[in-house]
Amino acid sequence: MKKIFLMALIGSVLLSCSQKNQEVEEQENPAEIVAESPDESQSSVFGNYVDEGYAQRDQGYDWVSVAVKPGKDGSISISVRSRADRKKPTCTYDTKAYPLSENQYPSYQDGKQIVFSFQDGSLQISTENAADNGILSFFCSGGATLEGTYQKIDGELDTEQIDPTLFSKVLNLQGIGFNVTSVKEEDATKLTVFTFGLKEQEYNESFDLVGEQVVDAEVEDLDSDGSPELMVYTVSDGSGSYGNVYGFSVNNLKSMSQVYFPPTSENPDISQGYMGHDEFALVETRLVQRFPIYLEGDSNANPTGGIRQVSYKLIPGEAMKKFDVDQVNEFEK
Repeated sequence: MKKIFLMALIGSVLLSCSQKNQEVEEQENPAEIVAESPDESQSSVFGNYVDEGYAQRDQGYDWVSVAVKPGKDGSISISVRSRADRKKPTCTYDTKAYPLSENQYPSYQDGKQIVFSFQDGSLQISTENAADNGILSFFCSGGATLEGTYQKIDGELDTEQIDPTLFSKVLNLQGIGFNVTSVKEEDATKLTVFTFGLKEQEYNESFDLVGEQVVDAEVEDLDSDGSPELMVYTVSDGSGSYGNVYGFSVNNLKSMSQVYFPPTSENPDISQGYMGHDEFALVETRLVQRFPIYLEGDSNANPTGGIRQVSYKLIPGEAMKKFDVDQVNEFEK
């Protein structure tokens, strides 16, 4: 039952995305999504892949890597990083891809399909249509491209040379662009958000996140005022995996300010049985949160109270816009 409702939520998100202005940088095709946990057939694709330059990195050669990890709802998480100890990183890209077949996983960027093909320990990155392969240069500098073949290696990537960027995503809606990145710095994660395209004052701010990591970001015009909102999702370190939302709202396409998201644990209407493991998504003009309900005696790994889904609407506040609970539903697993 849990999978059915999760599929419905994902389907709604993707339907909403398809109705957005096609300026949104990353799109996913609902017809090709299988909302299930990674199975044994997927496990063979997980690991680190590198280009030819990696083997000669000690001689000063540049290199690009692709880390493939299991994601939620049947997806795989793809993180492209490159050498960064001598110069600016060549390529940086994060995305989710869903299984089209046993070996092919497409993702979508600016309405174009990027295909990740796995075969015998190698990864081929290409586009569905050859005419779209220019999109693979969007994430790289100096004329480089993601297109090509990468070989799987054993073990971890060279930690002394690799780009320390933990998360990177570019989004665009209603003529406004958003660049969201996070980097590990000492005991904190530095989240940086900057805009391009605002009429009066661009936004460029950094936030120190202690004990949490950025996992995704989305844009939508949540209050239908002609200006977009940016949502950055984080998850806490440790087994609890408590989710949080950092929200930003564009003001009349001129400037941007923060949006307040109320902590779940402080709302008695939704906090009973809450122990983290949140998932967030934008569904049409609502922010939707889902999490398992824990009953007394449940272990962290085995909640038995079903699933709670909370829908938030964006409303005006005294100092800033804020999210207010709009609807609460509970489902069996």
